[in-house]
Amino acid sequence: MSFASPLFLWYFLPAVLAAVLIAPRSGRNVVIAVASLLFYVSGAGGTTLLLLACIVVNYFAGRRLEPDDWGFEQNRRKWLLIGTISFNLAILAIWKYAGFATAQLAVLSQWFGGDFSVLHLALPIGISFYTFHHISYVVDIYRGERPALRDPVSFITYIAMFPQLVAGPIVRYREIADQLPQQRTHRLDDIAAGFPRFAWGLTKKVVIADTLAPMVDACFATPNEDMTFAIAWLGAIGYAMQLYFDFSGYSDMAIGLGRMLGFRLPENFARPYSSVTVTEFWRRWHMSLSRWFRDYVYIPLGGNRGGTARTYRNLAIIFVLTGFWHGAAWTYLVWGLFHGALLVVERAFGWSHAPSSTRARLGRRALTMLLVVIGWVFFRSPDLGSAFVMLGHMLLPDFAGLTDIVAASVTNQRLVFLLLALVVVALPANSGTGPFLEAVRTPRAYALRIGVLTLGLGYAGLLVATGSFSPFLYYQF
Repeated sequence: MSFASPLFLWYFLPAVLAAVLIAPRSGRNVVIAVASLLFYVSGAGGTTLLLLACIVVNYFAGRRLEPDDWGFEQNRRKWLLIGTISFNLAILAIWKYAGFATAQLAVLSQWFGGDFSVLHLALPIGISFYTFHHISYVVDIYRGERPALRDPVSFITYIAMFPQLVAGPIVRYREIADQLPQQRTHRLDDIAAGFPRFAWGLTKKVVIADTLAPMVDACFATPNEDMTFAIAWLGAIGYAMQLYFDFSGYSDMAIGLGRMLGFRLPENFARPYSSVTVTEFWRRWHMSLSRWFRDYVYIPLGGNRGGTARTYRNLAIIFVLTGFWHGAAWTYLVWGLFHGALLVVERAFGWSHAPSSTRARLGRRALTMLLVVIGWVFFRSPDLGSAFVMLGHMLLPDFAGLTDIVAASVTNQRLVFLLLALVVVALPANSGTGPFLEAVRTPRAYALRIGVLTLGLGYAGLLVATGSFSPFLYYQF
């Protein structure tokens, strides 16, 4: 079930909100937990059993990882933590990466005349996200930062909460632990604050991202021998816009839904295309993932302590993991290494800080955007060969123009929305619309809310009613 589907918008969401408002305080988490599991079952089917198994293991492990729980000695707690994390990572590795690993072994086997079978497993929706939530939960308890949840319903609510279950943001346990008790307050004001944020995300997803999708797909589906300079750049820029408005739109919808249910979820985007360095880009793009890797991998590895060489090593490890976290393919690995190399270069030459002059900042912003767009070519391409062909045409201008298929996909409507998207991302860095819509109480904010709830939501609703929506891009991760 997608947030942008009629079933969710017109039946599921109203029913859940009504049930939460009617239920007593002690029953609200029960409503959210049951609704979340039903939401997940509708898309994941039988793989829901895997989610439930992970929930059971991590719930009971968390109970025994508290520093003073039953006098459990430190060494045994440590090994329990290692075992629980290993269990979570093993589940992720088997279901997400076993197929990729066996495919590589099959290729090697063919070189030596052998025949190795490739394992094919259905990828459970949101497995990368709920695995990271489970790891955050047990680590934060082990560190003594938050107590374990005694109420299993509250734990299911944290792990399976439908606004963030399948595509984030990644909510670290410490960020939400104080909001999970059953006596959490919930008011109509929360719905009034969260709904415009949800409507804004729906508008970004359905009106802009989904409108650009057929044009982007046509560009990236162009055979290598037909690729041209114009198609390569149209596809790369179009995908940069599509991905941003799709994923940030989902994050806005998730944050708005969370607020309507009485939760404050962390921000996930802060106008990343306004960054003047790649380092800054990663402080603004998918911020919940960056924070997770910082707290649970980068800092435990030593962070930037211990010398330059160790810092570069840690950055390389983080971005190898970041690349493979997004998918089991060489294209994701190269994309991660590309960004890791850019961060190392910026740090080595002192370019990780924004320049002071306006002209220099504009130049660095343009360069950063160019590098990010180049990286997205690896991220979107079906294989490395296609990515390098596309990048080659981006660097070598020609006058071949568009193929008939790509030209047919470039309608006036899509060009208008592509230009609109480019204008939006070119705005100043401090013009974040999502938090502004949700929290600010000024005449300008009220006017913007009215615009989103009338023009934006109305047009998005018409597109949804006609079936003009597609799954969120990050569902595949």
